[in-house]
Amino acid sequence: MNTVTTRDGVDIFFQDWGPKDAQPLVFHHGWPLSSDDWDAQLLFFVRKGFRVVAHDRRGHGRSSHVADGHDMDHYAADAAAVMEHLDLRNAVHIGHSTGGGEVTAYVARYGQPAGRVAKAVLIGAVPPIMVKTPANPGGLPIEVFDGLRAQLAANRSQFYLDLPTGPFYGFNREGAKAIPGTIQNWWRQGMAGNAKAHYDGIKAFSETDFTEDLKKIEVPVLVMHGDDDQIVPIADAGELSWKLVKHGELKVYKGFPHGMCTTHADVINADLLEFIQR
Repeated sequence: MNTVTTRDGVDIFFQDWGPKDAQPLVFHHGWPLSSDDWDAQLLFFVRKGFRVVAHDRRGHGRSSHVADGHDMDHYAADAAAVMEHLDLRNAVHIGHSTGGGEVTAYVARYGQPAGRVAKAVLIGAVPPIMVKTPANPGGLPIEVFDGLRAQLAANRSQFYLDLPTGPFYGFNREGAKAIPGTIQNWWRQGMAGNAKAHYDGIKAFSETDFTEDLKKIEVPVLVMHGDDDQIVPIADAGELSWKLVKHGELKVYKGFPHGMCTTHADVINADLLEFIQR
């Protein structure tokens, strides 16, 4: 297995395809999934001649199912361990949902200072902060995230069927046609992870404030967000985050759901390619 061991002894699994001298594209997955969620992007871009890399976050997929460290500080440090192990430079970091938070933290704290990052992309991403606070009055009430924790604790397997069957991919919208294989694959990835990692991860993606990290980022950043995202509403995420980086651009997708990298992979891949090749 392709793994790197972090300073605190966690084995992080990663996939690394394509020519080692090609420009690297690094993909950071969402909660509670794994690097397999990027299949449509990894296959597309490796065929375009890029080096594609994606890792499983600690407690997720094939990485160590440790009990602790399920917070954005550790996530960013773990990503840095993979990038240093592979010595990736001139990389484009692409993050979906929680992975977008990981990209933000990694680029600001590790990648940019080390001169390893060329560009970043945040797709349906959680920054700047999801939960409602006095400083973020448009955020989601903490009760929303308490509800996610309660469903996970009560019956994780059923919860991991209900979420992709409904709001994650927009299959609950009128006229939408659910794709059984997509739902089953989401469940498969989720159940491959650690319940405690996923439980603790809800706090990490909902309560971490990325405002200062966003302000530190100087490389070009593309923010991509569906305006029918039922998981990370665009008004308190994409519409705010792109303004906080120095060189940001927002691209809004009418009617697209949170899981648009899967449901609309052809559109997303084409727009990613255009941004990368500028």
